Amino acid sequence: MTRVLIVDDDTALLRTLSMNLRARGYDVLTADDGEHALQAVRSGGPDVVVLDLGLPDLSGVDVLRDLRAWSAVPVVVLSARHGSDDKVEALDVGADDYVTKPFGIDELLARLRAAVRRAGPAESTTVETEHLRIDLDGRKVWRDDQEVRLTPTEWGLLTALVTRPGKLVGQRQLLHEVWGPVYEKETNYLRVYMANLRRKLEADPSRPRHLITEPGMGYRFIT
Repeated sequence: MTRVLIVDDDTALLRTLSMNLRARGYDVLTADDGEHALQAVRSGGPDVVVLDLGLPDLSGVDVLRDLRAWSAVPVVVLSARHGSDDKVEALDVGADDYVTKPFGIDELLARLRAAVRRAGPAESTTVETEHLRIDLDGRKVWRDDQEVRLTPTEWGLLTALVTRPGKLVGQRQLLHEVWGPVYEKETNYLRVYMANLRRKLEADPSRPRHLITEPGMGYRFIT
């Protein structure tokens, strides 16, 4: 079953699209703003995203830009903006297709099917190192073949790093993604939860091999 994430702040449209897609056999997730959309992609693993450009917090282009830093999930932009500049910007940032409102449900379904086909087989969502195996879809992690239980917050922090292997992820960005925008200055949260993750996942938490601190800047996950 194809899983679709619909991102739109129009409650009536969100409800109508959800009903139509479910009636046609799709598994549907919804989000009414950019932050919830990014969280849904991380936790829900959609096969394709329908994304409105006019969202109340982040613009659809900003959501796309963030998404493309760590995910290749197909994105079909759905917008009332008919200008070619808007289309070009969305496509340049990483949209796979662009549908303008008003639209027919059959047209949207055809574009969704095409976007999923072009994406091809999904990439592996399992990350492995010498001692760790992390199943991002299943939300499970093993250390030396022993399953390790993580709290939802620990899992969110680990996922934010693992999906950007080798890349520096800033403190504010991590706090924003895992805890929310009101926590962007609470760097003590990161220190506490990173210490917890290292105790659970690193062979020697005092000399981590995978969960690396860049002092004053952020963290990296090294495979």
